[in-house]
Amino acid sequence: MKTAVIREEHFNAAHRLHNPNWSDEKNAQVFGKCNSPNYHGHNYELHVKVTGEIDPETGYVYDIKVLSDLIKEKVIERFDHKNLNLDVAEFKELNPTAENIVVVIYDLLRKEIDDKYDLNIQLYETKRNYVEYPV
Repeated sequence: MKTAVIREEHFNAAHRLHNPNWSDEKNAQVFGKCNSPNYHGHNYELHVKVTGEIDPETGYVYDIKVLSDLIKEKVIERFDHKNLNLDVAEFKELNPTAENIVVVIYDLLRKEIDDKYDLNIQLYETKRNYVEYPV
C-alpha cells in the first residue's frame, strides 16, 4: 500500500540568471530583470515528497522528523540567506534557475534517502511559478 509523506520547508536566497558565454545584451534579452548584476531574491517554498510502503511496525512510510532534519541539513543550511551564485558550490558553474535548483536539491536528498522510496521535489519560486523534479 504505497503512500506519500510530504514535508514543506522554505528558504530565502538571492540569485542572478546569467550565461557567461553570452553578451550582456543577449543575457538581458533572455533573462530580463532576473539578469540584474545586483542579483534579486525569492522566498522559496520547498515540498519534498517521499513515497513508499507503510511500515507495519511503525505505521510510517518515512519518519517525517528524520525527513525534516535531513532537509534542514542538506538544503536549508546550504541555501537559506545565501547568494546562490556566489555562496553555493553547486552553482559556481551552473545557472541557478529554478529548474537547476530543483535538480540540485533532488540530488542532495536522493543520496540520503534509500532507493526503496520514490522521491519528488517541488520548488515554488513564487506563488504562481514552480518546478517539479522528477516528472
